[in-house]
Amino acid sequence: MTSRRTFLAGLMAVAAPKPSWADAGSPRWLACAREADGTYALFGIAEDGADTFRLPLPARGHAGAAHPTRPEAVAFARRPGAFALVLDCGSGALIRQLTPPEGMQFNGHGAFTEDGLTLYTVEQRASDSQGFLGIWDSEYRRLGQIETGGIGPHEVLRLPGDVFAVANGGIATDPTDRTKLNVPEMAPSLVYIQGDEVVERVALEPSLHFNSIRHLAHEDGVLAFAMQWEGEPSQVVPLLGLHRRGEAPILASAPAEEQALMQGYAGSCAFSDGEVGITSPRGNRLHRFDAQGTFLGATARADVCGLAPCPGGFLTTDGGGGVLQVTEGRARPLGLRSRSWDNHVVTL
Repeated sequence: MTSRRTFLAGLMAVAAPKPSWADAGSPRWLACAREADGTYALFGIAEDGADTFRLPLPARGHAGAAHPTRPEAVAFARRPGAFALVLDCGSGALIRQLTPPEGMQFNGHGAFTEDGLTLYTVEQRASDSQGFLGIWDSEYRRLGQIETGGIGPHEVLRLPGDVFAVANGGIATDPTDRTKLNVPEMAPSLVYIQGDEVVERVALEPSLHFNSIRHLAHEDGVLAFAMQWEGEPSQVVPLLGLHRRGEAPILASAPAEEQALMQGYAGSCAFSDGEVGITSPRGNRLHRFDAQGTFLGATARADVCGLAPCPGGFLTTDGGGGVLQVTEGRARPLGLRSRSWDNHVVTL
């Protein structure tokens, strides 16, 4: 027979509120950074640009995956991945350190399913850079893996219906020092994965096979992909692609002189209310386009890379510690920190 004490304890457990992102200060975004003393941390960023929390990292962080309901984030190391830490952003506790199977390495990104019960981590096999999505359950136990159908995958993005888009960069790398091993033969691709299989694959035309597909954003059925050019440096090429399922991709560029300033490198991309932006920390530029690929304008900002949607436009972060809101190309500072923000901003 159930005792009164056991009954009351069970009742309290049911009645107790579950932790939420409010327990972590209700951040709007997450981002990794290197601080002035050389240490590294994961930060929560509020809508006004203020910090909501700081959690230390053992080394440079690249990007993260935020749980859709629980105040938990997986912080990934810059590839080749030496760590993936599951952090309680409310208490600051380390929940678990994820370790890929022997011979595999993390590649800096991951994504949860809509219900938060499954985490997918972007991985590659160290021996040949073949791509996989690692599968983890809600307690962060390894369940298995899915092939991404390409070499050197970098970012995964969840789309509606738990379809996952993966950017296969196409570059095989040395597992210890990231030396590029196959640039003459690289073959980037964009794939859509549903369940445990690739259901659609998109490749660039052969003349653009040096354009490594790296980062992703999505809005209203359009997937944006940002690219990094590995070919002849003097060649000016598109760095943004737009794709609807079942159609050919659209490649978008600024006018030639402005496009050349990007130096063949797009570090992040994001959608915001029908506009899509890409950043170049090498070119110190933010480029904005509409959803059909028409160039809307450029904003100059030194070492800008982090990019996310925010009310009225885009949020950007940069290597100088800046957090800015960009509306119709005009930048308004939200804060300046004594830190160097890393490449990406994760939207909650």
